[in-house]
Amino acid sequence: MEKRLTHLDEAGAASMVDVSDKPVSRREAVATAFIRLQANTLELIAENQMKKGDVLGVARIAGIGAAKQTQGLIPLCHQLPLSKVAVEFETRDDGILVTCTACTTAQTGVEMEALTGASLAALTIYDMCKAVDKTMVVEDLKLLKKTKQAIE
Repeated sequence: MEKRLTHLDEAGAASMVDVSDKPVSRREAVATAFIRLQANTLELIAENQMKKGDVLGVARIAGIGAAKQTQGLIPLCHQLPLSKVAVEFETRDDGILVTCTACTTAQTGVEMEALTGASLAALTIYDMCKAVDKTMVVEDLKLLKKTKQAIE
């Protein structure tokens, strides 16, 4: 069986995948991104001392909102009825790990929504901290898992 890119039609032009014949199933995807920060920046975030406000609270809302807007940001993504988007943070010695979980009951997966949520949450942290930390790096955006469960 030959593998081919699913977003190309027979002529090689970009096209949206037709999922109309696929069964509806429960789907979940988990993605992470890491933002490397200086120790002083992490301390300011923990003490809620950044001038722009609650960094992680704003980043959480940004990540959720971004996941909900994925179909408008990535041209060939399907519009999905998201049943859950959660954004969590784990502070480490050298930065913050952002984890975004997206869930739906649909005919296609939610990995792009999870990846979009994780990346935008990390970018929001970057935006809110850029005045005090010129060495920040957003890195290691990746899909950790995606699942599909048949509906009975």
